[in-house]
Amino acid sequence: MSDLSRIVFALPSELAEEACLALTDLAPQGWEESEENGETTFRIHLHERDQAEDISRKISAQWPAAAPVLEDVESCDWSSAWKEFFTPINCGERFEIVPPWLEDQADGSLTTIVIEPRMAFGTGHHPTTALCLEAMADLARDGRIQPGQNFLDLGTGSGILGVGLAKLGLVGLGLDIDPMAVSCAAENLETNGVADKMALAVGSLDSLAPGRTFDVVTANILSGPLISMAPSMAGAMAEGGRLILSGILVEQGPDVRQAYQAAGFGEPEIREQGEWCALIF
Repeated sequence: MSDLSRIVFALPSELAEEACLALTDLAPQGWEESEENGETTFRIHLHERDQAEDISRKISAQWPAAAPVLEDVESCDWSSAWKEFFTPINCGERFEIVPPWLEDQADGSLTTIVIEPRMAFGTGHHPTTALCLEAMADLARDGRIQPGQNFLDLGTGSGILGVGLAKLGLVGLGLDIDPMAVSCAAENLETNGVADKMALAVGSLDSLAPGRTFDVVTANILSGPLISMAPSMAGAMAEGGRLILSGILVEQGPDVRQAYQAAGFGEPEIREQGEWCALIF
């Protein structure tokens, strides 16, 4: 008897963001993505066969050409399987991201962030997470963000960006609309010894008290939500604050930049890694 059902389907890469938005509702427990030859392949693992069949039908209805394949996955030790794929990674000249089982091998010359790989997004291996951490490290090096300032980590996921800012000496708040992500982030804050420097809550920008502002805001989500919240984001920024946006494909960068400039932000610094980019205002 297999432990899991797996759905596998592929779409042209230009539909990847649309698929991610849909999967946020269909498969909130998470999914895998890989890209090759202009196609993005998605893999979703589920414990309930009936749920897998329902999601597969919905994928077929939304993207008939996706041709999702539903298959059984043989039983194995999944907790051990994680460990084959999560290795330490350096982000910029400041941070090293390690899983708990390799914490004793961390480079003592770097700021270590320990992240338990779970369903919540953010292990440092995805380019968008790495771009944000590198930007944070460079801003801190140049004195453009400083200890004692406050931050907002919007769409906190695993909490990795908030942990990084807390380890740079800032204090702040992490928000996510997914309660599972907030629970995962809470564990990572405890693991990294910064639970007293970062509060967590389920919600988004509209859950903030009117007039509350932040010196640093990070938002590593998707371009569509980023564009729609540009006016609200402007209201959450303190005078002279720094805004780091990612989760943006390179071709989507101009639209995001235009939305934020229309909301009163200046010209951003743009960083790219592969097909992804980050905008720093």
